[in-house]
Amino acid sequence: MVLIKGAQIIDGTGKPAYKADVLLRGDKISAIGAFPNKKADVVIDGLGLFLTPGFIDVNTDSDHYLSLFTEPYQKDFVRQGVTTIFGGHCGSSLAPLLYGGLESIRKWSDINQINVDWHSVGEFLKVLDRRGLGVNFGTLIGHSTLRRALIGEGLRDLTISDLEIFKKYINDSMKEGAFGISTGLSYAHSRQVPYSEIKELVQVVAEHKGVYATHLRNEKEGLLPAIYETLKVAEETGVETLISHFKPIYGYERDYQTALEIMTLANVHYDTYPFDTSVIPIYTLLPDWAQVGGFEVIRTYLTTPGTRENVVKAISATKGDEIGDIRIAQAPGFSHLIGKTIRELAENEGLSLPETLIKMILLTNFRAVVFYKNIALSLAIAGLMREQAMVSSNGASLPDDPDILKQERFYNTFPRFLEVVNSQKPISLEKAIKKITSDAARKFGLKQRGVIQSDNFADLTMFSFTPAGKMKVEFVFVNGEMAVKEGEARSSLSGTILRHNH
Repeated sequence: MVLIKGAQIIDGTGKPAYKADVLLRGDKISAIGAFPNKKADVVIDGLGLFLTPGFIDVNTDSDHYLSLFTEPYQKDFVRQGVTTIFGGHCGSSLAPLLYGGLESIRKWSDINQINVDWHSVGEFLKVLDRRGLGVNFGTLIGHSTLRRALIGEGLRDLTISDLEIFKKYINDSMKEGAFGISTGLSYAHSRQVPYSEIKELVQVVAEHKGVYATHLRNEKEGLLPAIYETLKVAEETGVETLISHFKPIYGYERDYQTALEIMTLANVHYDTYPFDTSVIPIYTLLPDWAQVGGFEVIRTYLTTPGTRENVVKAISATKGDEIGDIRIAQAPGFSHLIGKTIRELAENEGLSLPETLIKMILLTNFRAVVFYKNIALSLAIAGLMREQAMVSSNGASLPDDPDILKQERFYNTFPRFLEVVNSQKPISLEKAIKKITSDAARKFGLKQRGVIQSDNFADLTMFSFTPAGKMKVEFVFVNGEMAVKEGEARSSLSGTILRHNH
């Protein structure tokens, strides 16, 4: 039994903060009130600390990076107060796998790190049950993962038979606990997927009261048509919709602001983060036409004289000098590249910026991940404060490894968000906590999470602000077990593998 005494409680509902004691018994909140004489195994003095529900990160990549397996404690999340994460975004998930292949996550990770011993969503979740995680985890169905398994690397439309099989897999996966479906419509394998296919598949998810999360078809010159397409799906199917990592890209700020106003009128949310840097697979910097056909086909584009020259010209025309500032964050097997910019590498190699980019893509076998500073930060922060916005890291918990350069949003998204709220006060702290707790729980249909009340699960975060305005996470509980103690993450595996409608 744990007794938290005299904390300032922000309960997740948006109501004003109040001071009280909270008693935890097992994995639940047992009582809230004043317990001056109560005995407990652990007593925490909450004086000067805020006590809130554990934060919910609605868009993460720990599955894409396979760190659900390699970093099961998920310390980068619990250290920032996050107790629940969702994966399976951008069209790629770890289940269902028709043939046991993980091709759809090759852009993020070395798929040879683990042995796959599951096919269905139900089997995948049972594997995670056995292994344990430091946070609660739920997954979406990756549209591209399932589509590529059904028809291979081809980009053709689905036949009527293909579509019926696809719908059956979605139906089964939803029954087994998936929270919905995601699409990655800007990636080569999904860029030409017709609206009719998306609507048919999303309709199945809507019937299960699940979530449709989409990486938009275009975040730049085609942003507004992509938004209208998404709103049309939401309206015609009634599905809960979440636009993934929605951000103002430099040069397209006006369209971003127009899109925000359009979404105000619709029942659609978007997730985003308070940073100016995208983290992307290096090959996605190639022109769209050169990303088609899988890595083997792309390699021929980059190594065949004539075609390679066309790629160089296209990179020069579309990206120009800006690619010089792109920094390599991960390059498995090539640790000497970590932290280097394309410009630095170009100077060392005596090559042009486009030629250097192509060389790095080939050298790292398409597996490098880069930092690309392409977001208008002030607009992104303003967008984050709107009613439709949800907070996400769009990151993964990664090991502390010199061969991995972590972008700050992977480990500091939620503290940074609350620091901005606390210092600039664009919204109240109570409203900010509601956004990252009960609002997120409601979006995904989580029961007994996201609000501090008796008989809810004891997912809790305790923090303070320093005189300089920095947020300090002091204690975190995941299902009643202490995952962070006095600012230090513990090796706890108390997370629950979540299943939709369970």
